[in-house]
Amino acid sequence: MHSARVIVAAGLILFTVACSEKKQQTGHRLVSPAEFAQVMAEPGTVTLNVLEANAPYIAGTDLKIRVDQLSARRADLPPTSTKLAVYCWSGHTSSLAVPVLEQLGYTNIAELEGGMQAWSADGRKLVGGFS
Repeated sequence: MHSARVIVAAGLILFTVACSEKKQQTGHRLVSPAEFAQVMAEPGTVTLNVLEANAPYIAGTDLKIRVDQLSARRADLPPTSTKLAVYCWSGHTSSLAVPVLEQLGYTNIAELEGGMQAWSADGRKLVGGFS
């Protein structure tokens, strides 16, 4: 009975590790505002706001491309080897953008969990606004 428990426990551990490795292979991760600021500061990272052009944004944002225009504006996006820092207002739109970016070939994506609302709630400033 004891060896059966050990086998089940070992199987669960291997399953958990395999799932974790699979998630890491996608290259997508949700990050806090503090982590997002660190990712933005890393050399070579391109920060992408996936809301409309007149939406508020985080200072240092490199691109503003609406989620529904990502594929059509592929030529405006950086090479797929580029690390992307992606955000929107609440996290919903960026969660829709990530699979599109992955389909386009991006493998290193940091998504701001909770979007600009979380960024602001963390005491960080936004630029601009809806006009």
